[in-house]
Amino acid sequence: MSVLTVATTAGAVGGVLVTGTLAGLFLRDPQRGLELTTHRAEKLPEVMTDRYIAFTVLAVLALIYQDLKVITALYAVFAYVAFHDAVIYARAGHPMFKHLIAGIAAAVVAVIALAAIVQTGAAA
Repeated sequence: MSVLTVATTAGAVGGVLVTGTLAGLFLRDPQRGLELTTHRAEKLPEVMTDRYIAFTVLAVLALIYQDLKVITALYAVFAYVAFHDAVIYARAGHPMFKHLIAGIAAAVVAVIALAAIVQTGAAA
């Protein structure tokens, strides 16, 4: 394994640890999470714009890369995000149908990509 591969892997592990720690923080105490990350609720529309742009770029790159495993994983994550948002809004008594539909659509893509992996043996 090359030095750059090891460095890349180490950086990716660090990213997982930091992001996972922040996820745990936000799960336990969302307000404290906002404070520690210096996010501001009033900036949420702009933050969401950034997120949707990033998700779009990831989807385009997965499409260009054409790796069924990457597409399966990406769309499974998209489905999770949409379903989780639907649950959050449903619990608060807000409309959630669009999030539910987005989750179903992403899950369908993930399942089709997974079926293609199984059918073609691309998992090997």
